[in-house]
Amino acid sequence: MNNKEFIAELAQRTGYTQADTQKLVNALIEGMGNSFESGENVAMTGFGTFEVKKRLERVVVNPSTGQRMLVPPKLVLGFKPITALKERLKSGEEGND
Repeated sequence: MNNKEFIAELAQRTGYTQADTQKLVNALIEGMGNSFESGENVAMTGFGTFEVKKRLERVVVNPSTGQRMLVPPKLVLGFKPITALKERLKSGEEGND
């Protein structure tokens, strides 16, 4: 599903226009992005938690040359779904409500 299809489906389910739905989705994404930039986690009830994690500095080896390189520490974004969502995906259950 691409963005256009997602917005159309969401608009149809909520009764808003597609333009209003696009504005709401953009505001949600912008707000989440601001939280991530400040290092905060975002928990969505019934869905899961987006977490900002610090990946530590490490040494990697290029397998073709054997050269060792130092990879600096960085922040990465992770997602941890709720248990019920994981179970639905494992069982192959369709989520078309």
